[in-house]
Amino acid sequence: MTSEESVLASVPKQLYIGGEWRDATGGATFEVEDPATGKTLCSVADASPEDAVAALDAAVAAQAGWAATPPNERSEILHRAFLALGERSEELALLMTLEMGKAVAESKGEIAYAAEFFRWFSGEALRLDGYYKTTGNGQSRVLVMRQPVGPCYFITPWNFPNAMGTRKIGPAIAAGCTMVVKPAHQTPLSMLALAKVLAECGLPPGVLNVITAMRSGEVSAPIIGDPRLRKLSFTGSTQIGKKLIAQAADQVLRVSMELGGNAPFLVFADADLDAAVEGAMLAKMRNMGEACTSANRFHVHESVAEEFAAKLAARMGALTVGRGTEDGTDVGPLIDETQQGKVAELVEDAVAKGATAITGGTKGEGDGYFYTPTVLTGVTPDAKVLVEEIFGPVAPIATFGTDEEAIAAANRTEYGLVAYVYTRDLSRAFRVCEALETGMIGLNQGIVSNAGAPFGGVKQSGTGREGGNEGIAEYLDTKYVAINV
Repeated sequence: MTSEESVLASVPKQLYIGGEWRDATGGATFEVEDPATGKTLCSVADASPEDAVAALDAAVAAQAGWAATPPNERSEILHRAFLALGERSEELALLMTLEMGKAVAESKGEIAYAAEFFRWFSGEALRLDGYYKTTGNGQSRVLVMRQPVGPCYFITPWNFPNAMGTRKIGPAIAAGCTMVVKPAHQTPLSMLALAKVLAECGLPPGVLNVITAMRSGEVSAPIIGDPRLRKLSFTGSTQIGKKLIAQAADQVLRVSMELGGNAPFLVFADADLDAAVEGAMLAKMRNMGEACTSANRFHVHESVAEEFAAKLAARMGALTVGRGTEDGTDVGPLIDETQQGKVAELVEDAVAKGATAITGGTKGEGDGYFYTPTVLTGVTPDAKVLVEEIFGPVAPIATFGTDEEAIAAANRTEYGLVAYVYTRDLSRAFRVCEALETGMIGLNQGIVSNAGAPFGGVKQSGTGREGGNEGIAEYLDTKYVAINV
């Protein structure tokens, strides 16, 4: 048995409900595809609406007992899980690469990042607090306490199948909430493996329940519409997020939405261009560009645009495209044929409107869903690539003349997740950062993700924050007690 076969064989393929692995109703399954080859990796259980309700039943049944569990125990489970992910990073990374496509080295990076959420929130479990104070007139007292919101429903995406799970599961465990998780149908294996790890680390039955399903809407509807559910968290497209927010309104659910992005990458005339190119490679090429934080459009000062483009094209053009499991691969396939087609369409539109692909600009060879790393110059304002989220290895470059033009171009979008700014002028840095309409900014660095920092956006990029001191608050209700003394 090869290492790939061994890793696949070690992962449960059933639903995880109430601490038990079980088949979907009627034994239904769906296939998981390898995006590098287009071939089937395995089949997993395809949950029905009845299975979804059973998962929520299990979460509801476990809620009271889990909320009463001492913070020390919740913290210890999370810390054990943090250590376990580190110990199993090799197998978990290979599993992720098989179902998602990214190079194994990058998958290992995601496992390390995912584990950090368990480490961070193992500490947050011990820092849940409230307060006690005397009222202004001195006649009574105010007692404020924080309590878990209750059963949660998480819908996680395919692009970071492990980290987007731990970013939600970690704070829920720390706060004392039970949950049902539905991973993306393209990448269910990483979540099933994570559930197995948490069970082995002592997480009680029913606290975490995992349902895999091909049809998300069918299994989500009965959960979201159930009055016992108290919170919904989703990471994915703005289009789907809006629909989920509307559904959540019926039960007035607490919602956390991490939605689409259209991140601007601003390079000013005084920037260190080598550092800017290095940051651009991180901001653009993480996960083959399939990240909501990916630099989507490059706005570069006209005096340095040609040099920046040449340097970036040299770096992008030198990347090796191939199957993520192969040594030397820098860029794996896109997730599926639909995504490959969308990237190709955006590039073709930009070129048709006057842009030039100075490197790349074509689909990759082979059976998988590859696309060559691409740099576009001379991108016109009407090109769709400056408006729509690319989710692929394409860097469109447009120019600006003044700081005001750069800020206006950066803010000309309904999205507001993250922006990147490269300048060596401290005053400019503050002015620009204050003016940008985004929830996060990378100032002279091309990566913002950090378990100890509040991740999230403004405008149509979502609501709520994950990670940081703010992350645990999303899973706690505030209760105020007025005391007559």
